[in-house]
Amino acid sequence: MKQFLACLILFFFTYSCKNNKEHTSISITNETVNAYKVKEEKFMKLFKLNEEYISDGFNFPVGKPDTIGYYNAQKFQENNHLGDDWNGVRGGNSDLGDPIYAIANGYITEVKDYEGGWGNVLRILHIHQNKLYESVYAHCDTILIQKESFIKKGTKIATIGNCNGTYLAHLHFEIRDSLFMDIGPGYSDNIDGYLDPTKFIIEHPK
Repeated sequence: MKQFLACLILFFFTYSCKNNKEHTSISITNETVNAYKVKEEKFMKLFKLNEEYISDGFNFPVGKPDTIGYYNAQKFQENNHLGDDWNGVRGGNSDLGDPIYAIANGYITEVKDYEGGWGNVLRILHIHQNKLYESVYAHCDTILIQKESFIKKGTKIATIGNCNGTYLAHLHFEIRDSLFMDIGPGYSDNIDGYLDPTKFIIEHPK
């Protein structure tokens, strides 16, 4: 979150200097930063009122709990990938319809069909050791839970899809530490706000 806010401030400061509109730009920056702080505080309070949904650690989203029967076909930052691609070891569309699980206790902030290369997307907010994180599950075939509800770790939340045949079936999975970002590009060499999902889960076990 701090890195993301710092980037926002730097962007608007640079823009203001180039355009000699320092006061206007700084005002926009402050409004943006304040809006994010308000959202962050809102969710921190929400979790404190529902402490049973605070994360006690993280599991993998497939092959519950440790990717049994799956492999990471495209790892974080391989080809500038911003997440992990989990595929069934049998290949092809053999994993189409397989279960996807919540990696930790959390709160579902978005359930949406983005169409195109993203398809059905599910986003969950987590608080762990007093810090907020977000997990993103994309290309889902079906989504089994509702937006704006709490979820427990290991709950079946969706099934693996293929974006109506755009790809072979797999789960595109991200973990972010900058909150409330747009869905994003899926690929970039700029990893601000994105974490290596596998590394993060291994370092934060249940």
